[in-house]
Amino acid sequence: MSTPIVGAATSETFEPRQRYVQCASPAGLHRLAYTEWGDPANPRVLLCVHGLTRSGRDFDQLARAVCGEYRVVCPDVVGRGLSDWLADPRYYGIAQYVADMVTLIARLNVETVDGFGTSMGGLIGMALGGLPNSPIRKLLLNDVGPHIEPASLERIGDYLGKPVSFATLEEGIGHAAALAASFGPLSDGEWAAINTPLFREREGRWHFRYDPGIALPFAAATDETNAAGEVFLWHSLVSIKTPVLVVRGETSDLLSRETVEQMVARGQSVRSCEIAGVGHAPAFLSPDQIAIARRFFLENDVGGA
Repeated sequence: MSTPIVGAATSETFEPRQRYVQCASPAGLHRLAYTEWGDPANPRVLLCVHGLTRSGRDFDQLARAVCGEYRVVCPDVVGRGLSDWLADPRYYGIAQYVADMVTLIARLNVETVDGFGTSMGGLIGMALGGLPNSPIRKLLLNDVGPHIEPASLERIGDYLGKPVSFATLEEGIGHAAALAASFGPLSDGEWAAINTPLFREREGRWHFRYDPGIALPFAAATDETNAAGEVFLWHSLVSIKTPVLVVRGETSDLLSRETVEQMVARGQSVRSCEIAGVGHAPAFLSPDQIAIARRFFLENDVGGA
C-alpha cells in the first residue's frame, strides 16, 4: 500500500472526522470529543478551541480553508458539544481545560501545535502557551485577553446556564443567533451551520447541549478570584515567547483597545489587528477574516501562503 503524501489534498481532506479521547479530572474520567480535518499523518497541527457555550464546529469554515496545509483539530471543550459532562461541575475551569488539551495533544502524537482560541478558547491558549516547555508554536487570540471587561461578564451571567428549551430546532438556532449577534452580520445559512451543533432533542424539545453546571464556577467567582485569575493570565501572556496575534472586534464589550495595547506592550512577540463592524467575537467565517488567520499561521513558513 502506498504511503500518503503529507499535506496532499484528497476527497477526505475536506471532510470532518469525529474522534474522541479519554481525559481525567479529580472526579473521574470523561471523553473529550474533537473534529479532525486534513491529512491525519500531517505533523503540522492547528488546534482550534471555541468559546464558553459554543462547540468545535464553529471552526468548520476555517478548517476547510487551511486543511490542505494543516491537520486541523477542533475539540468540544468538556461539558460542551459531544464531549461528556464532568461528574463534578466544580472542576469546570481553565486548569481542567488545559489538562484536557495536553491529553489531546499527546493523542495527536505531535511535539508542537499552532493554536486558535476564541474567547474562552483564548484563555485556555494563553494558560497553555505560558507554561514551561509549552507545545504552542503560534497563538491567535480571538477577542480575548487577560483582562475581561466587567460589562461582558454581566452579559454572560444573564444567560449562562438558564433553563431554556425550544419547540423546534429553528427556534433554538434563532435564540443562539440573538445571543451571538455581535459575531457579525451572518447569513441564515451561516447561523444554522454554527448553531445546529449546539442543540439536541430530548422529549420533544430542543435543548442546548452544554452542561448547565458550567455556570456554577462562573457564578461563584468573586472580585478577588477574578483579580487573581487576571494576574495569572498576564503572567502567562508575558511568558509566551512564540508569536501571538490578538484579533479584536471593533465593538467588542469583552476586550478593550486599552487591554490590547497593554498586551502588545507587555508581551514578548505580540501584535494585533482589529476587525471592523463586529463585536465579540469575530466568527471567522468570511474569506477576509479567514485570510487574517492564514497569513499569521503560514507566514515565514516554507510553502506557506
